[in-house]
Amino acid sequence: MSYNKLIKTEAEYNDALKRIDELFDAEQGTSEADELELLVALVELYEKEHFPIEAPDPVSAIKFRMEQEGLTNEDMVQYLGSKSRVSEIFSHKRNLSISMIRKLMNGLQIPAEVLLGASVV
Repeated sequence: MSYNKLIKTEAEYNDALKRIDELFDAEQGTSEADELELLVALVELYEKEHFPIEAPDPVSAIKFRMEQEGLTNEDMVQYLGSKSRVSEIFSHKRNLSISMIRKLMNGLQIPAEVLLGASVV
C-alpha cells in the first residue's frame, strides 16, 4: 500500500501498523526512515480521531501525583486549605477553587488543563 493519503479505515490502520513494525529500525536519512516518519504521523492522526484519550478526573490526577511523590492527605493541606477541605475535595463534595488550582499547578506541577476538569468556584 502506498502511504500518500490519510488512513481512513481500520484495515488501512492495521496495514500501517504492520509496515511501521517492518520499518522500525530504519537508518536515519534513508527513504525507509522518511516512510516511517510519515506513517507514524498518519497513525497518530488516525488514533487521535478514533481512540481519543480523555483527561483524567482532577482528583484522580492529584492522587496519582501524591502517589508518585509519596505524599499523604496531610501534605495536601498546604494546597487545599485544611484537613476537612482535603477530605471534601477527595470525596467530590467540594470543587477546586482557582486558588487551589494555582497552588497545585505550582507546587505539584499538575497541568491546568487537568485541574480545570472540575467546576471552578
